[in-house]
Amino acid sequence: MSAPAEKPANFIRNIIDADLAAGKHARRRWSGRPGPGPQQAAGAPDTAKIRTRFPPEPNGYLHYGHAKSICLNFGLALDYGGRCHLRFDDTNPEKEEQEYVDSIVDAVRWLGFRWQDGREDNLYYASDYFGWMYEFAEYLIRSGHAYVDSQTADEMRANRGTLTEPGRGSPYRNRGPEENMDLFRRMKAGEFPDGAHVLRAKIDMASGNINMRDPAIYRIRHAEHHNTGDEWCVYPMYTYAHPIEDALENITHSICTLEFEDQRPFYDWLLERLADGGLLERPLPQQIEFARLNLSYVVLSKRKLIQLVEEKHVDGWDDPRMPTLVGARRRGFTPEGFRLFADRIGVSKADSWIDMSVLEDCMREHLNEAAQRRIAVLDPLKLIVDNYPADAEEDCEAPNHPLKPELGKRTIPFTRELWIEREDFTETPPKGYHRLFPGNMARLRYGYVVRCTGCDKDADGRVTAVRCEYLPETRSGTPGADSVKVKGNLHWVSARHAYAAEVRLYDRLFSAENPGAGGRDFLEDLNPESKRVIAAQLEPALKLAVPEERFQFERHGYFVADREDSGVGAPVFNRAVTLKDSWAKGK
Repeated sequence: MSAPAEKPANFIRNIIDADLAAGKHARRRWSGRPGPGPQQAAGAPDTAKIRTRFPPEPNGYLHYGHAKSICLNFGLALDYGGRCHLRFDDTNPEKEEQEYVDSIVDAVRWLGFRWQDGREDNLYYASDYFGWMYEFAEYLIRSGHAYVDSQTADEMRANRGTLTEPGRGSPYRNRGPEENMDLFRRMKAGEFPDGAHVLRAKIDMASGNINMRDPAIYRIRHAEHHNTGDEWCVYPMYTYAHPIEDALENITHSICTLEFEDQRPFYDWLLERLADGGLLERPLPQQIEFARLNLSYVVLSKRKLIQLVEEKHVDGWDDPRMPTLVGARRRGFTPEGFRLFADRIGVSKADSWIDMSVLEDCMREHLNEAAQRRIAVLDPLKLIVDNYPADAEEDCEAPNHPLKPELGKRTIPFTRELWIEREDFTETPPKGYHRLFPGNMARLRYGYVVRCTGCDKDADGRVTAVRCEYLPETRSGTPGADSVKVKGNLHWVSARHAYAAEVRLYDRLFSAENPGAGGRDFLEDLNPESKRVIAAQLEPALKLAVPEERFQFERHGYFVADREDSGVGAPVFNRAVTLKDSWAKGK
């Protein structure tokens, strides 16, 4: 089977294509649920061509980097007639919470992916496998591949060696299987305090790969677990749990980021030992590493994100400026935009930086297609049409989407007093200015051509209203609309009918491409203009917007009704992206 032609080429697809062509996984069997080798061998042939997984630890909110991984793993499974499992890697009881589990489930669904179909529901918890992990650890002890080490953490660290010096074996390394088993079972029974012992794999203390120098695979933790409660007081290390989870779930291609590349030899060593013992079936999962997302103008470090939230530089984890998926959703970013972004940047082994503009352009591309158009005046200035009757009004028509005539038109009321953008009037126009100034004419979009006659000012000389006269024969959509040629084209809303709304103008959280580069505090690079709250005047139809409904505000950008702060008949709007890239180099 070959990969779909429309998808960009990447090295992972090449690996999958080769595996499928060779029939590597053709004989795999699947019992319908995770389990060890004998259970799977008794199952039916696996109908999934491949199995991938997205395995987040539920200790925080997902960010843009996770979106890339979600799109990659679920996307490959869809393309190849496979399955992608959602697995919570919950092996660290002290840092994991149900709140994060719920937010991750919601984020994956929001991106448009599912882990269930009519036949399978592939949502799993690593903690459900603790019993098997423990049994496998006992097998490693019996077969001489694991031992209980009673050194302190400092002693283990000192004996581990360096990149240039081999490690030294623990004085407890040659304990016999019986003694090791007794100690391990007493660890499980809760007899010892945290840190008294660890279970280590017995591999090679002289290995050039430090990760192969007898890594710890179990530690004592007397802690409540969000899923298993107080059932366990020994917990597997991630490097031990991860390959076992993959094998129990029949994963064919275990795709992870490059920082796990050094762990792959242990991944393979462990699975081979367990397969040799008849606990797992071959072919075993294959770990494949790809470069994680590095995005300019963004920090993805969990430590830095926590600092931003706790020190209140942002308004919480779902602040629209945060690179979290809950923040992106509230900002008005779209799942389709993220999926387009993941396709566009591709998959590589080489670390590289992606400019934030690539993500923003993907959002613009989708929103331009999907978002209906509406009119918003963000910096309102009164326009008075002196020769229009004070009590009159008429309906002007505007298309809901210029590229989709099937979406029809909407009516916009025209009255004597309107709101226009303050920047659309000046008393002393610069060269090339085609909007309103005394004596000049411009078109009110969807309405009439008007001639500016002057303005009103307050005691401080600030313009409070612009005066004009309309040309009755020039209404848009009528035969006389083009009888008067003008260059300026302004948007407007009726002052009588407008919806006065709170609008939040969001921009990039940081003003530097690489926040904190050169050793400076990353907080020094915060963009003071990343959030501006204004009072805008919107066309009346926008009063009916529901939370998460997105629009293009003509001339201004793409906006969304805030999913948290919008009320019935009282939406608050957030700017997702501007119409054009305002950060382009060389501006």
